[in-house]
Amino acid sequence: MPLVKIQRKGQMTLPTRIRSAVGLADGDMVDVKVSGRRIVITPTLIIDRSQFPTADDEYTPAQRRIIDAQLAEGLEDIKTGRVSKAYSNHAEFIADLHKAAAKLAGKKTKRSPR
Repeated sequence: MPLVKIQRKGQMTLPTRIRSAVGLADGDMVDVKVSGRRIVITPTLIIDRSQFPTADDEYTPAQRRIIDAQLAEGLEDIKTGRVSKAYSNHAEFIADLHKAAAKLAGKKTKRSPR
Protein backbone atom coordinates (compact mmCIF):
# COMPACT_ATOMS: atom_id res chain seq x y z
CA MET A 1 0.00 0.00 0.00
CA PRO A 2 1.61 3.31 -1.05
CA LEU A 3 2.10 6.10 1.45
CA VAL A 4 0.38 9.43 0.75
CA LYS A 5 1.59 12.69 2.30
CA ILE A 6 -0.95 15.13 3.72
CA GLN A 7 -0.18 18.56 2.30
CA ARG A 8 -1.03 22.05 3.48
CA LYS A 9 -4.77 22.51 4.14
CA GLY A 10 -5.21 18.73 4.43
CA GLN A 11 -4.82 18.05 0.73
CA MET A 12 -3.43 14.76 -0.55
CA THR A 13 -2.89 13.11 -3.91
CA LEU A 14 -4.15 9.58 -4.47
CA PRO A 15 -1.70 7.63 -6.66
CA THR A 16 -2.82 6.90 -10.22
CA ARG A 17 -2.93 3.14 -9.74
CA ILE A 18 -5.22 3.56 -6.70
CA ARG A 19 -7.56 5.91 -8.64
CA SER A 20 -7.58 3.55 -11.63
CA ALA A 21 -8.29 0.53 -9.45
CA VAL A 22 -11.53 2.08 -8.17
CA GLY A 23 -12.45 3.95 -11.37
CA LEU A 24 -11.93 7.52 -10.13
CA ALA A 25 -11.41 10.32 -12.63
CA ASP A 26 -10.87 14.08 -12.35
CA GLY A 27 -13.92 15.78 -10.85
CA ASP A 28 -15.41 12.59 -9.34
CA MET A 29 -16.83 12.81 -5.84
CA VAL A 30 -15.85 10.62 -2.88
CA ASP A 31 -17.52 10.00 0.47
CA VAL A 32 -15.14 10.38 3.44
CA LYS A 33 -15.95 8.73 6.76
CA VAL A 34 -14.09 8.09 9.99
CA SER A 35 -14.18 4.56 11.35
CA GLY A 36 -12.28 4.41 14.63
CA ARG A 37 -8.80 5.68 13.71
CA ARG A 38 -9.32 4.93 10.01
CA ILE A 39 -10.37 7.25 7.21
CA VAL A 40 -12.55 5.45 4.66
CA ILE A 41 -12.76 7.07 1.20
CA THR A 42 -15.48 5.66 -1.05
CA PRO A 43 -16.22 6.72 -4.68
CA THR A 44 -19.75 8.13 -4.87
CA LEU A 45 -22.04 8.82 -7.81
CA ILE A 46 -23.78 12.17 -7.57
CA ILE A 47 -26.74 12.79 -9.88
CA ASP A 48 -27.03 16.39 -11.05
CA ARG A 49 -30.79 16.81 -11.18
CA SER A 50 -30.47 20.18 -12.94
CA GLN A 51 -29.63 18.29 -16.15
CA PHE A 52 -32.98 16.50 -16.17
CA PRO A 53 -36.19 18.16 -17.37
CA THR A 54 -38.85 18.98 -14.85
CA ALA A 55 -42.58 18.44 -15.27
CA ASP A 56 -42.96 22.13 -16.16
CA ASP A 57 -40.15 22.16 -18.72
CA GLU A 58 -40.05 18.75 -20.36
CA TYR A 59 -37.59 19.71 -23.13
CA THR A 60 -35.17 22.55 -23.75
CA PRO A 61 -35.93 24.81 -26.73
CA ALA A 62 -33.06 23.18 -28.67
CA GLN A 63 -34.41 19.69 -27.96
CA ARG A 64 -37.92 20.80 -28.94
CA ARG A 65 -36.63 22.14 -32.31
CA ILE A 66 -34.94 18.80 -33.07
CA ILE A 67 -38.07 16.84 -32.13
CA ASP A 68 -40.32 19.13 -34.18
CA ALA A 69 -38.04 18.78 -37.23
CA GLN A 70 -38.06 14.98 -36.96
CA LEU A 71 -41.85 14.92 -36.60
CA ALA A 72 -42.23 17.20 -39.66
CA GLU A 73 -39.94 14.90 -41.67
CA GLY A 74 -41.97 11.84 -40.67
CA LEU A 75 -45.26 13.51 -41.57
CA GLU A 76 -43.83 14.54 -44.95
CA ASP A 77 -42.81 10.90 -45.58
CA ILE A 78 -46.37 9.79 -44.85
CA LYS A 79 -47.88 12.45 -47.14
CA THR A 80 -45.62 11.50 -50.05
CA GLY A 81 -46.13 7.77 -49.55
CA ARG A 82 -42.58 6.94 -48.43
CA VAL A 83 -43.85 4.42 -45.88
CA SER A 84 -44.53 0.72 -45.96
CA LYS A 85 -47.87 -0.70 -45.05
CA ALA A 86 -48.46 -2.16 -41.61
CA TYR A 87 -48.65 -5.93 -41.21
CA SER A 88 -50.61 -7.64 -38.48
CA ASN A 89 -48.19 -10.58 -38.23
CA HIS A 90 -45.00 -11.99 -39.73
CA ALA A 91 -46.81 -14.42 -42.02
CA GLU A 92 -48.62 -11.56 -43.75
CA PHE A 93 -45.29 -9.75 -44.20
CA ILE A 94 -43.57 -12.83 -45.67
CA ALA A 95 -46.48 -13.47 -48.04
CA ASP A 96 -46.22 -9.88 -49.29
CA LEU A 97 -42.46 -10.30 -49.82
CA HIS A 98 -43.05 -13.45 -51.91
CA LYS A 99 -45.67 -11.62 -53.96
CA ALA A 100 -43.28 -8.72 -54.62
CA ALA A 101 -40.47 -11.16 -55.50
CA ALA A 102 -42.71 -12.94 -57.99
CA LYS A 103 -43.51 -9.62 -59.68
CA LEU A 104 -39.81 -8.78 -59.94
CA ALA A 105 -38.96 -12.24 -61.31
CA GLY A 106 -41.18 -11.61 -64.32
CA LYS A 107 -39.47 -8.32 -65.23
CA LYS A 108 -36.39 -8.12 -67.38
CA THR A 109 -33.49 -6.16 -65.99
CA LYS A 110 -30.19 -4.99 -67.44
CA ARG A 111 -28.53 -8.01 -65.91
CA SER A 112 -31.03 -10.60 -67.16
CA PRO A 113 -29.42 -13.30 -69.35
CA ARG A 114 -30.48 -13.25 -73.01
